[in-house]
Amino acid sequence: MRTVIYTNFDLCTGCAICQMICSEHKTGGTNPRLALLRISPGRNGLIHQPEVCQQCQNAFCLKVCPVEAVYRNKDNGAVIIDDSKCTGCGLCVKACQKSMIMLDKENKAARKCDLCGGDPLCVQFCPTGALQIVKLGGEKDE
Repeated sequence: MRTVIYTNFDLCTGCAICQMICSEHKTGGTNPRLALLRISPGRNGLIHQPEVCQQCQNAFCLKVCPVEAVYRNKDNGAVIIDDSKCTGCGLCVKACQKSMIMLDKENKAARKCDLCGGDPLCVQFCPTGALQIVKLGGEKDE
């Protein structure tokens, strides 16, 4: 079973609480630019579109990693990057169709959403419900 974060732009106010909690949890600092999700403005700033890693069923990032640092969590289907194996080559960054993987220049490793171990903080702290956790069944796991 694959777990993903469903986004609903109709409910997103652009408050960036999701980005702040993500950056705080993942980097120790409250900086939305370091969050592993983004909020893209649309239509004259009236619409806010949250964008998150889709934990792709056919994850190109997983397939292109030359050192097998990218793998799929068997419990929740999240595509995860093992920092201890990652060389920072950037192939996964280039392979991501949604541009949801970034290189951490300080640690020389790729970073992406790992669903916080199955209970994403961005979903927990979203005040409007624009982010929701969804379990997709009936898919073949890699």
